[in-house]
Amino acid sequence: MKRFIKNIIPAAVLTLAFGMTSCTGDLDVTPIDPNLSLDVDYDALFNKCYANLGLQGNGGANGDCDIDGLDGGTTGFIRQMWNSNELTTDEAICSWGDDGIQQFDYNSYDASHPMLNGYFNRLTTGISYCNHYLEVAGGQDAQKTAEVRFIRALHYYLLMDAFGNVPFSETLSTPTYMTRNEIYAWIESELLAIEPELAAARAKTSEDAMYGRVDKAAAWMLLMRLYFNAEVYTGTAQWGKAAEYAKKVIDSPYKLNTTGTANWSAYQMLFMGDNGESSAAYECIFPVLCDGKKTTSWGVSLFLMASTYDTDMDATAADAGGNNGTSEKWAGNRARYDLIHKFFPGDNAPTDVQGYDMKVAAGDDRALFFSKGHTLKNELGYFGDFKDGYAVAKFINYKSTGAVVKGSDAQFPDADFFFFRIAEAYLTYAEATARQNGDMTTAEGTQYINDLRSRANTETKTVYTLDQILDEWSREFYFEGRRRVDLIRHGKFGGSNYKWMWKGGAKEGRSFDAHLNIFAIPADQVKGDIKQNPGY
Repeated sequence: MKRFIKNIIPAAVLTLAFGMTSCTGDLDVTPIDPNLSLDVDYDALFNKCYANLGLQGNGGANGDCDIDGLDGGTTGFIRQMWNSNELTTDEAICSWGDDGIQQFDYNSYDASHPMLNGYFNRLTTGISYCNHYLEVAGGQDAQKTAEVRFIRALHYYLLMDAFGNVPFSETLSTPTYMTRNEIYAWIESELLAIEPELAAARAKTSEDAMYGRVDKAAAWMLLMRLYFNAEVYTGTAQWGKAAEYAKKVIDSPYKLNTTGTANWSAYQMLFMGDNGESSAAYECIFPVLCDGKKTTSWGVSLFLMASTYDTDMDATAADAGGNNGTSEKWAGNRARYDLIHKFFPGDNAPTDVQGYDMKVAAGDDRALFFSKGHTLKNELGYFGDFKDGYAVAKFINYKSTGAVVKGSDAQFPDADFFFFRIAEAYLTYAEATARQNGDMTTAEGTQYINDLRSRANTETKTVYTLDQILDEWSREFYFEGRRRVDLIRHGKFGGSNYKWMWKGGAKEGRSFDAHLNIFAIPADQVKGDIKQNPGY
């Protein structure tokens, strides 16, 4: 149980003091007449800025939703970020009939794509919540103000990354059009400005104060990501700065979880129902909090568990029929062949094993795949079913304290979503310094990759090329919602000859135009100063 979860998201139902209306994505969302409430609840406003990351609305999983136009369960921040960054790549594919899934699978999205519209609206609505807090409560508490400015900067970063040139406003006013270069400069300036006001970097579990809230290390992580992808965003590489901030994170009190239990590997513990309470928590620099009783949602950890499991799969041999530790098994998202190939380059992946046994065959604890009754290759693509490709058994609601201990609720999980974990800094440092070293890792960069591989109980190497580092990003972070960004940085998304199964809608893969590296601004948001991105 998250002891301090009430300090971030106090209940399944959050009452907003300002009565924000359901939003359509504009940054100039207008609050209801303030005369309706004479007392401003600053804590509620503060909590809502965080809550946008984990809840779809104010009423829990089955309550109202902040975003119009989509089924409420699909509008969650993490769920939409995941769909846009995973289904479009060489890692994940889905055959659900939801509007927009096929277009994600086949890289054929455009300005009318409903889920990209939902993602855009979720991000801009979150910015509006932050702008409102800063307008009415910005002078109340310097640290909380810095945290809200960080959350706003994070939303702007993701908006810029996905949509390029975007609407911008620091107040609840009509937004102006800002180029990617301009947004980049603003995010950098904002993070540097707030860093002194944030709490000191400190590894913590859910029993500690400030768990679930950002500290200085979170600002370093976002600056690291910004600099790491600077060449994509601005045309000018910033490998030195990316490595500098990665090193700050690596040298912080946060640390890799390298200690497993009798039943679970150290890596698996990062994605379990007690990851906020176990030693895994010390790896997480910024968690999106989940609690099976207090913060129910269809769009965070439950989505990752339920969408990747069916009733044939079990997370542990000690609990036959226990599946993923929740009552939800939706049988949707599964691995593309290309992801399995990264663990089994000889195409020798076993064809009849549970997820907990696949890692033995791979010689890598991160290979959490289920193959019984499944085909290795996605022969039918979007038109296939859940058996058309191996299943991913990474996210589960069991606890590391035993073989069959489950979360606090039979349906909704307790597993937090680790938005930032220190392993990202290890790989960032290795790649950034490799790019300054003739595209080969330095001794220190090699060691950081080997630290991750040693944690996974797999073989280490003496040096890594950029292509090998890209594969390592996938092995370490598959299905965590970041693959599209890594492919683009390596020049292997739009406009490239790098292919994966069903890329561009062709079974063996085909190239698509580079303009698809940036998503289209939703058609109904192209108004006033806001311009559509090239190619759409």
